[in-house]
Amino acid sequence: MTYIDTHAHLYSDKFDEDRDEMIQRAIESGVSKLFLPNIDISSITKMEELVADYPNVCYSMMGIHPCDVNKDWETQFEEVKTHYKKGHHIAIGEIGIDLYWDKTLQKEQTESFRAHINWAKEEELPIVIHCRDSFDEIFEVLDQENDDRLFGVFHCFTGTEEQAERILNYGGFKLGIGGVVTFKNSGVDKAIQNIDLKNIVLETDAPYLAPTPFRGKRNESAYIPMIAQKLSEIHGISEEEIGRITTENALEVFKIKL
Repeated sequence: MTYIDTHAHLYSDKFDEDRDEMIQRAIESGVSKLFLPNIDISSITKMEELVADYPNVCYSMMGIHPCDVNKDWETQFEEVKTHYKKGHHIAIGEIGIDLYWDKTLQKEQTESFRAHINWAKEEELPIVIHCRDSFDEIFEVLDQENDDRLFGVFHCFTGTEEQAERILNYGGFKLGIGGVVTFKNSGVDKAIQNIDLKNIVLETDAPYLAPTPFRGKRNESAYIPMIAQKLSEIHGISEEEIGRITTENALEVFKIKL
Protein backbone atom coordinates (compact mmCIF):
# COMPACT_ATOMS: atom_id res chain seq x y z
CA MET A 1 0.00 0.00 0.00
CA THR A 2 1.10 3.55 -0.70
CA TYR A 3 0.00 6.50 1.39
CA ILE A 4 0.79 10.21 1.39
CA ASP A 5 0.89 12.35 4.52
CA THR A 6 -0.30 15.66 3.10
CA HIS A 7 0.40 17.69 6.24
CA ALA A 8 3.24 17.08 8.70
CA HIS A 9 5.53 19.49 10.56
CA LEU A 10 8.47 17.09 10.56
CA TYR A 11 10.99 19.91 11.00
CA SER A 12 9.54 20.52 14.48
CA ASP A 13 11.98 20.33 17.38
CA LYS A 14 9.77 17.52 18.72
CA PHE A 15 11.60 15.28 16.25
CA ASP A 16 15.15 16.52 16.86
CA GLU A 17 16.24 13.36 18.68
CA ASP A 18 14.96 10.79 16.17
CA ARG A 19 13.94 12.56 12.95
CA ASP A 20 15.65 10.13 10.57
CA GLU A 21 14.29 7.09 12.39
CA MET A 22 10.81 8.65 12.40
CA ILE A 23 10.90 9.22 8.64
CA GLN A 24 12.15 5.68 8.10
CA ARG A 25 9.23 4.34 10.16
CA ALA A 26 6.86 6.27 7.91
CA ILE A 27 8.41 4.85 4.75
CA GLU A 28 8.29 1.33 6.18
CA SER A 29 4.59 1.89 6.98
CA GLY A 30 3.91 2.64 3.31
CA VAL A 31 3.86 6.42 3.62
CA SER A 32 5.97 7.27 0.61
CA LYS A 33 5.62 11.05 0.49
CA LEU A 34 5.52 13.67 3.24
CA PHE A 35 4.22 17.18 2.60
CA LEU A 36 5.55 19.90 4.91
CA PRO A 37 3.51 23.07 5.55
CA ASN A 38 5.42 26.14 6.64
CA ILE A 39 4.68 28.05 9.86
CA ASP A 40 6.69 31.28 9.85
CA ILE A 41 10.02 32.76 8.78
CA SER A 42 11.95 30.79 11.40
CA SER A 43 10.74 27.38 10.19
CA ILE A 44 11.80 27.80 6.55
CA THR A 45 15.46 26.80 6.86
CA LYS A 46 14.79 23.57 8.80
CA MET A 47 11.97 22.67 6.44
CA GLU A 48 14.08 23.15 3.33
CA GLU A 49 17.00 21.22 4.85
CA LEU A 50 14.63 18.29 5.34
CA VAL A 51 13.49 18.50 1.72
CA ALA A 52 17.14 18.49 0.60
CA ASP A 53 17.91 15.47 2.79
CA TYR A 54 14.91 13.49 1.52
CA PRO A 55 14.37 14.28 -2.17
CA ASN A 56 11.20 12.77 -3.67
CA VAL A 57 9.98 12.01 -0.14
CA CYS A 58 9.66 15.41 1.57
CA TYR A 59 8.02 18.33 -0.22
CA SER A 60 7.63 21.86 1.12
CA MET A 61 4.93 24.51 1.11
CA MET A 62 5.38 28.21 1.71
CA GLY A 63 3.24 30.62 3.71
CA ILE A 64 2.50 32.08 7.13
CA HIS A 65 0.38 30.21 9.68
CA PRO A 66 -2.47 32.44 10.87
CA CYS A 67 -1.33 32.18 14.50
CA ASP A 68 1.99 33.69 13.43
CA VAL A 69 0.54 36.63 11.51
CA ASN A 70 1.42 39.93 13.21
CA LYS A 71 0.64 43.62 12.78
CA ASP A 72 3.46 43.87 10.26
CA TRP A 73 2.15 40.96 8.20
CA GLU A 74 2.96 42.61 4.87
CA THR A 75 6.68 42.64 5.70
CA GLN A 76 6.40 38.98 6.77
CA PHE A 77 4.64 38.17 3.53
CA GLU A 78 7.29 39.81 1.35
CA GLU A 79 10.04 37.93 3.19
CA VAL A 80 8.25 34.62 2.67
CA LYS A 81 7.87 35.40 -1.03
CA THR A 82 11.62 36.04 -1.23
CA HIS A 83 12.33 32.61 0.24
CA TYR A 84 9.80 31.05 -2.13
CA LYS A 85 11.82 32.18 -5.13
CA LYS A 86 14.86 30.26 -3.89
CA GLY A 87 13.33 26.79 -4.03
CA HIS A 88 10.55 24.55 -5.29
CA HIS A 89 7.30 24.40 -3.33
CA ILE A 90 4.15 22.41 -4.00
CA ALA A 91 1.60 24.64 -2.26
CA ILE A 92 0.92 27.88 -0.41
CA GLY A 93 0.31 26.96 3.21
CA GLU A 94 -0.51 26.63 5.81
CA ILE A 95 -2.67 29.74 5.72
CA GLY A 96 -6.09 30.76 6.98
CA ILE A 97 -7.79 32.18 10.05
CA ASP A 98 -7.55 30.96 13.66
CA LEU A 99 -9.82 32.60 16.23
CA TYR A 100 -9.38 29.98 18.95
CA TRP A 101 -6.51 31.56 20.85
CA ASP A 102 -6.75 35.26 20.02
CA LYS A 103 -9.15 37.40 17.98
CA THR A 104 -7.22 40.67 18.28
CA LEU A 105 -5.45 40.16 14.94
CA GLN A 106 -8.49 38.89 13.03
CA LYS A 107 -8.24 41.76 10.54
CA GLU A 108 -4.56 41.07 9.86
CA GLN A 109 -5.18 37.32 9.60
CA THR A 110 -7.92 37.92 7.06
CA GLU A 111 -5.79 40.30 5.01
CA SER A 112 -2.86 37.87 5.04
CA PHE A 113 -5.13 34.99 4.07
CA ARG A 114 -6.49 36.93 1.11
CA ALA A 115 -3.01 37.97 -0.02
CA HIS A 116 -1.79 34.37 0.11
CA ILE A 117 -4.81 33.23 -1.91
CA ASN A 118 -4.08 35.69 -4.68
CA TRP A 119 -0.40 34.75 -4.63
CA ALA A 120 -1.34 31.08 -5.00
CA LYS A 121 -3.51 31.92 -7.99
CA GLU A 122 -0.60 33.77 -9.61
CA GLU A 123 1.68 30.77 -9.04
CA GLU A 124 -1.03 28.26 -10.03
CA LEU A 125 -0.56 26.42 -6.73
CA PRO A 126 -3.01 24.86 -4.27
CA ILE A 127 -3.62 26.47 -0.90
CA VAL A 128 -3.70 24.57 2.39
CA ILE A 129 -6.20 26.16 4.74
CA HIS A 130 -6.01 26.22 8.53
CA CYS A 131 -9.50 26.85 9.91
CA ARG A 132 -10.10 26.93 13.67
CA ASP A 133 -13.22 28.53 15.13
CA SER A 134 -13.44 30.42 11.84
CA PHE A 135 -15.56 28.59 9.28
CA ASP A 136 -17.83 31.59 8.70
CA GLU A 137 -14.87 33.96 8.33
CA ILE A 138 -13.07 31.59 5.96
CA PHE A 139 -16.20 31.10 3.88
CA GLU A 140 -16.69 34.86 3.60
CA VAL A 141 -13.24 35.23 2.04
CA LEU A 142 -13.63 32.21 -0.23
CA ASP A 143 -17.04 33.39 -1.44
CA GLN A 144 -15.31 36.55 -2.65
CA GLU A 145 -12.15 34.95 -4.02
CA ASN A 146 -13.39 31.68 -5.50
CA ASP A 147 -12.78 31.08 -9.19
CA ASP A 148 -11.37 28.31 -11.36
CA ARG A 149 -7.82 29.15 -10.21
CA LEU A 150 -8.60 28.47 -6.55
CA PHE A 151 -8.03 24.93 -5.27
CA GLY A 152 -6.39 23.09 -2.41
CA VAL A 153 -7.04 21.33 0.90
CA PHE A 154 -9.07 22.22 3.99
CA HIS A 155 -6.49 20.97 6.48
CA CYS A 156 -7.65 19.12 9.63
CA PHE A 157 -11.32 19.21 8.72
CA THR A 158 -13.43 19.02 11.89
CA GLY A 159 -16.66 20.60 10.71
CA THR A 160 -20.15 19.34 10.02
CA GLU A 161 -21.45 17.51 6.95
CA GLU A 162 -23.07 20.77 5.84
CA GLN A 163 -19.75 22.62 6.13
CA ALA A 164 -18.03 19.83 4.23
CA GLU A 165 -20.55 20.12 1.43
CA ARG A 166 -20.12 23.88 1.29
CA ILE A 167 -16.35 23.46 0.97
CA LEU A 168 -16.74 20.93 -1.83
CA ASN A 169 -19.21 23.18 -3.63
CA TYR A 170 -16.37 25.62 -4.27
CA GLY A 171 -15.25 23.02 -6.79
CA GLY A 172 -11.53 22.73 -6.17
CA PHE A 173 -11.03 21.55 -2.61
CA LYS A 174 -10.31 18.29 -0.80
CA LEU A 175 -10.83 17.64 2.90
CA GLY A 176 -7.73 16.81 4.94
CA ILE A 177 -8.64 14.04 7.38
CA GLY A 178 -6.32 13.18 10.24
CA GLY A 179 -6.21 11.63 13.68
CA VAL A 180 -9.25 13.53 14.99
CA VAL A 181 -11.48 11.17 12.98
CA THR A 182 -10.41 8.38 15.36
CA PHE A 183 -11.36 10.35 18.50
CA LYS A 184 -14.47 9.19 20.32
CA ASN A 185 -17.30 11.70 19.90
CA SER A 186 -15.31 13.96 17.56
CA GLY A 187 -18.17 13.83 15.08
CA VAL A 188 -15.82 13.83 12.10
CA ASP A 189 -16.74 10.24 11.25
CA LYS A 190 -20.41 11.20 10.93
CA ALA A 191 -19.61 14.39 9.03
CA ILE A 192 -17.73 12.53 6.29
CA GLN A 193 -19.66 9.26 6.12
CA ASN A 194 -21.61 10.50 3.07
CA ILE A 195 -18.67 12.37 1.50
CA ASP A 196 -17.25 10.69 -1.60
CA LEU A 197 -13.69 9.49 -1.02
CA LYS A 198 -12.57 11.33 -4.14
CA ASN A 199 -12.79 14.45 -1.95
CA ILE A 200 -10.50 13.26 0.87
CA VAL A 201 -6.75 13.27 1.48
CA LEU A 202 -4.92 11.85 4.51
CA GLU A 203 -2.76 13.84 6.90
CA THR A 204 -1.29 13.67 10.40
CA ASP A 205 -0.46 17.27 11.40
CA ALA A 206 2.49 15.65 13.18
CA PRO A 207 3.64 16.18 15.88
CA TYR A 208 0.08 17.17 16.85
CA LEU A 209 -3.25 15.31 16.99
CA ALA A 210 -2.05 11.71 17.16
CA PRO A 211 -4.79 9.16 16.44
CA THR A 212 -6.21 6.78 18.98
CA PRO A 213 -4.57 4.88 20.73
CA PHE A 214 -1.76 7.47 20.79
CA ARG A 215 -3.97 10.47 21.49
CA GLY A 216 -2.14 13.05 23.58
CA LYS A 217 1.30 11.75 22.57
CA ARG A 218 3.60 12.84 19.77
CA ASN A 219 2.13 12.18 16.35
CA GLU A 220 4.19 10.96 13.39
CA SER A 221 3.66 10.11 9.74
CA ALA A 222 3.87 6.35 10.35
CA TYR A 223 0.40 6.62 11.92
CA ILE A 224 -1.29 7.42 8.59
CA PRO A 225 -2.44 3.76 8.19
CA MET A 226 -4.44 4.12 11.43
CA ILE A 227 -6.39 6.96 9.85
CA ALA A 228 -6.89 4.85 6.72
CA GLN A 229 -8.18 2.01 8.91
CA LYS A 230 -10.81 4.31 10.43
CA LEU A 231 -11.88 5.53 6.98
CA SER A 232 -12.10 1.90 5.92
CA GLU A 233 -14.59 1.30 8.73
CA ILE A 234 -16.60 4.43 7.91
CA HIS A 235 -16.87 3.79 4.17
CA GLY A 236 -16.93 0.01 4.19
CA ILE A 237 -14.05 -0.57 1.79
CA SER A 238 -10.56 -1.98 2.22
CA GLU A 239 -7.62 -0.04 3.59
CA GLU A 240 -5.84 -0.76 0.31
CA GLU A 241 -8.59 1.04 -1.56
CA ILE A 242 -8.48 3.94 0.89
CA GLY A 243 -4.76 4.21 0.24
CA ARG A 244 -5.16 4.09 -3.54
CA ILE A 245 -7.93 6.68 -3.71
CA THR A 246 -6.47 9.17 -1.23
CA THR A 247 -3.03 8.91 -2.81
CA GLU A 248 -4.49 9.65 -6.24
CA ASN A 249 -6.34 12.60 -4.74
CA ALA A 250 -3.18 14.02 -3.18
CA LEU A 251 -1.18 13.64 -6.38
CA GLU A 252 -3.95 15.39 -8.27
CA VAL A 253 -4.32 18.41 -6.02
CA PHE A 254 -0.58 18.92 -5.42
CA LYS A 255 0.35 18.18 -9.06
CA ILE A 256 3.13 15.69 -8.42
CA LYS A 257 3.84 12.09 -9.43
CA LEU A 258 4.75 9.07 -7.33
